Amino acid sequence: MGTPENWRKSSYSGEGDGNDCVEIAHSATCTVIRDSKAPTRAILTFPTLIFAPFLKALKKSPRF
Repeated sequence: MGTPENWRKSSYSGEGDGNDCVEIAHSATCTVIRDSKAPTRAILTFPTLIFAPFLKALKKSPRF
């Protein structure tokens, strides 16, 4: 996928500079996620068909 250019932050980002969240970018074949506090570090890559079930599982998980 290379380095995506279409990063967007969650609407739940913190106040101020909004760096207390994650950023997501999409392509035709995958979705990638990175930490907005450390955008040059590692990213998580999900095949497009796997990302929606991943989000659904997160929503079902208990919050800490």
